Amino acid sequence: SAAESARKRINILAEKSGQPVISVTAFLAKIVAWTLKRHPYLNASLQTDKIVLSEDINIGIATAIDDGLIVPVIHGTDWLPLSEISAKLRYLTKQARAGALTTEEVSGGTFTISNLGMYGISAFTAIINPPQSAILAVGATVRKPVVVDEKDTIEVRPMMNLTLGADHRVVDGAVAAAFLAALVQALEAP
Repeated sequence: SAAESARKRINILAEKSGQPVISVTAFLAKIVAWTLKRHPYLNASLQTDKIVLSEDINIGIATAIDDGLIVPVIHGTDWLPLSEISAKLRYLTKQARAGALTTEEVSGGTFTISNLGMYGISAFTAIINPPQSAILAVGATVRKPVVVDEKDTIEVRPMMNLTLGADHRVVDGAVAAAFLAALVQALEAP
């Protein structure tokens, strides 16, 4: 609810100033980048029997095209303002669908987000893009009844499934779970 509300407020301000709205994927990319800074093993790779932590946070966004899937990369996602992430995402998506991405625009990803929510998919497992150590699968936001307090009060809330795939040669389940918990916490209090 807090993430949906924050994005709504940002988009009201964007519309008032004549700026494009911020998509769920752009919003997630910013929060994922923030979380990766605090959980560097999810932003790492295995290179010749050695774990290498990436200094850069370059989020790949899995993008559907006519021939399948391509992953353009938003370089320096952690340093970019949300409006710039959104603009880059729109540009990269347009380039991908036109078949006009450059090698640089699809290289250097350190973590990938795959969002199938726009297709109505509620949950799925995404495959890690080597040499990355993790990928986040994002399902559709669906309004569901949930228990919201210790008195068993039920309210309808927007719910989103996030599934994290992690390379266990780089990161174990406990570290991956800590990342996912921190991501959820950041989404609940953006």
